[in-house]
Amino acid sequence: MESIARQSAKLCPFVHSVTTSVHSVKSLGQANLPAMAKQCPFMGRAMRTANYATSASPATANSTRSSLREDESAFVDHATAESAFDYDGLFEHELQKKRVDKSYRFFNNINRLAKEFPLAHRQLEDDKVTVWCSNDYLALSKNQEVVDVMKKTLDKYGAGAGGTRNIAGHNKHALKLEAEIAALHKKEGALVFSSCFVANDAVISLLGQKIKDLVIFSDELNHASMITGIKHASTTKHIFKHNDLSHLEELLAMYPRSQPKLIAFESVYSMSGSVADIEKICDLADKYGALTFLDEVHAVGLYGPHGAGVAEHCNFEAHRKSGIASPQERTVMDRVDMITGTLGKSFGTVGGYVAGSLRLIDWLRSYAPGFIFTTCLPPSVMAGAAEAIRYQRSHLDLRQAQQRHTSYVKDGLADLGIPVIPNPSHIVPVLIGNPDLARQASDILMDKHRIYVQAINFPTVARGTERLRITPTPGHTNDLSDILLDAVDDVFNTLQLPRVKDWQNQGGLLGIGQPDFVPEPNLWTSDQLSYKNDDLHPNVKEPIIDQLEVSSGIKY
Repeated sequence: MESIARQSAKLCPFVHSVTTSVHSVKSLGQANLPAMAKQCPFMGRAMRTANYATSASPATANSTRSSLREDESAFVDHATAESAFDYDGLFEHELQKKRVDKSYRFFNNINRLAKEFPLAHRQLEDDKVTVWCSNDYLALSKNQEVVDVMKKTLDKYGAGAGGTRNIAGHNKHALKLEAEIAALHKKEGALVFSSCFVANDAVISLLGQKIKDLVIFSDELNHASMITGIKHASTTKHIFKHNDLSHLEELLAMYPRSQPKLIAFESVYSMSGSVADIEKICDLADKYGALTFLDEVHAVGLYGPHGAGVAEHCNFEAHRKSGIASPQERTVMDRVDMITGTLGKSFGTVGGYVAGSLRLIDWLRSYAPGFIFTTCLPPSVMAGAAEAIRYQRSHLDLRQAQQRHTSYVKDGLADLGIPVIPNPSHIVPVLIGNPDLARQASDILMDKHRIYVQAINFPTVARGTERLRITPTPGHTNDLSDILLDAVDDVFNTLQLPRVKDWQNQGGLLGIGQPDFVPEPNLWTSDQLSYKNDDLHPNVKEPIIDQLEVSSGIKY
């Protein structure tokens, strides 16, 4: 009590004056504090207002409580005297802002038909449309071998995993899937998450929280999951201009080489189709002592001889000749410290993952809350994802067909003067430049032409760059593409949307109508597109891949 009194004397002017003029600090601890408190200009007023009850004696306390029951108006009951906060009003106000700026999202009812790909039905089963904007890039969600494996696993092991891997244990499906992912990216280990959003957030945030003084360098067009991870990392960050390696190097050079750094970037940026120069970013990482974090979400399954992504594509011939084995030369994929990807796009199921060194994966497995406290994916999903990875690895023709159909659509749109944001990848972003018109264009395609292409508005893309995002697959043959081209041409005529020449007259935008713009060549060369499945190394067909020790924990 004496120590509390001493602290009070230091902090409170009234107590200080009392202890110096009337009592010593020691005697203050033994004094009648409620009586003294009434003399305080602040506490006295508060006690009189609330009819403050003291615990000086049981009798006094009982008497006070009785008087309070007789005169309850002495209390100000904030639970009833004030109106509750208008939560619904806040929600409506925020939604109204999105309606006004035309960024309000409306989801179409699209039910993709496994037996009639790329057809889907809307609310009614006879109301069918052709889907042109799915991220199921290789249509493996409908692949019969993948579906059969999932059915068998579902019948034998049930619908769910039973909980987190820490509580329920994991199973052979998780072990097999992580081994397949590690083999795909030729890394020592891999870890599966419930989604790649969770994986990106978990990995980046943990790096920031655990590595003292880490500085993160992030491409300005990085996905929301990476941005979220960087926010949760709670460390210094710098955002470099999109694919501008000169700007990146300027930022890196601000720090000593000994300070920990992380460069976070994507291979294929999904809304523009632009592609990072992974090799040069690795050069900068080596020069300035940085780790590299590469998101291959929109590239796995589509690039490289085995579908490992753009990092594999950088050394296409070396990987093609070695198959699932690592080439003798050090490759770009070797140089990337950690690669994240998804099972929900080209691999046709759901989930995310990170692949990297044995120590990195063991560290993430041991510390990342996004892994530890999340229920494991269902056995059937993991079995299907593993089968999808195995299947596409030996089917080079799937990637080639997707590329050919993309080129056909891009060439056809160019002939019509339809503005497509130029890029070297499989993404076909048709520039509209207005959120309301982008929504109307999507509606006309759906209602008049029975074609589903979703409008992409802010905040997914910057205001004034709204677009339609078209993604051909191996099933979008030339006859379907011709129907799409006629429909898009009709939409541009109906809404009087600006074509390439109109953007050129305005000075150009995003590489469209800019006279000094030099487009990049397609990532896939004519030689790469000429290979057959049999030109792949035989070891990709039915490889036996060893279980990863790190998936269960490394025993010492």
